[in-house]
Amino acid sequence: LSVPSILPRMGVSEGFWHHEFWLPPGAAWEDLKESADIHYPQPQDLLLCIPGALILICVRCLFERTVALPLGRGLGVSDKQRPKVQPNATLEGFYVLLGRIPKKEDLISLAKQSDLPIKKVETWFRHRRAQDQPRLIKKFCEASWRFMFYFTSFFSGLALLSDKPWFWDHTLCWLKFPQQPLPPALGWFYLLELSFYCSLVATLPFDVKRKDFKEQIIHHITTITLIFVSYCANMIRFGMIVMLVHDASDYILELAKMLHYLKWQRVCEAVFITFAVVFIISRLVIFPLIVYYYFVTKLPLFPVSCLINAFLLVLQLLHIFWSYLIIQMIFSVILRGGAKRQDARSDTEESDRSEAEDPVKNQ
Repeated sequence: LSVPSILPRMGVSEGFWHHEFWLPPGAAWEDLKESADIHYPQPQDLLLCIPGALILICVRCLFERTVALPLGRGLGVSDKQRPKVQPNATLEGFYVLLGRIPKKEDLISLAKQSDLPIKKVETWFRHRRAQDQPRLIKKFCEASWRFMFYFTSFFSGLALLSDKPWFWDHTLCWLKFPQQPLPPALGWFYLLELSFYCSLVATLPFDVKRKDFKEQIIHHITTITLIFVSYCANMIRFGMIVMLVHDASDYILELAKMLHYLKWQRVCEAVFITFAVVFIISRLVIFPLIVYYYFVTKLPLFPVSCLINAFLLVLQLLHIFWSYLIIQMIFSVILRGGAKRQDARSDTEESDRSEAEDPVKNQ
């Protein structure tokens, strides 16, 4: 089926799928007609990301319960004992509805309502915040799942592209575009990546909330949009290269987190420095100077290319932001002799910030 033939079935206006929006000047959907031997991307294929995301969530739950959890406990991941909070309906109501850190006037009012000294109310809120902090084993399980996926994704993607001439010579990436047949393996890889990022968005409310939470949301939405648009416009070759460049460092970061939770600090620091080098080379050198350069210089301007260009710039701004945090982290470890041993990019939860300002004291 060609794209125009599926429009009535998809219930989408023909104006949205007009070839002048999706394809470069001079190209039309008729140029992408399929045959028995030649296949092109079909937009309806992307609907498979919905069951794909649900399957990945189920696989993740199974993996964390049967593999990551026993592995973490076997390697000695343990949570600090946290003080128990005495039930108090007044304080709990304020905590849930109005805020985790009450102001001075709120403390005075709550002390009167609950008939407790102000110090006791402050202590209750400190202990309650500590109680809500994610357990170390939960963070280890999440990092283990992402490590497993990113590691598999990167090396399977590398295997798929290693024999493709256009992967090694980017001048060939746009040769005969958009009439570039889609190998089934690349199509399934694309759908797997889209399903994974959809699953990340779906599980955000339940995952550990990190200090770059807003940036992560922007990143996930940008990535999903780029995968969707590039698939429909048959920019599979370019999209595969972009995904591989991004996956090159992610599994190393998750490994560093796992080592951090295991308290293997020396190995963790070595792996984190390796991650920093790979991240900076892939995101601040290869991506902008090679991948993005060939996108801008080899592809004519048309609406979808401009849209992709804008989202690629958003990704690059995020790369710069995270690189700043990574470099800051490395310098803090070197200059302070390892006093600050945490992943500045995304290993610190928002809840930890309040606790750092108002540490829990054992009474």
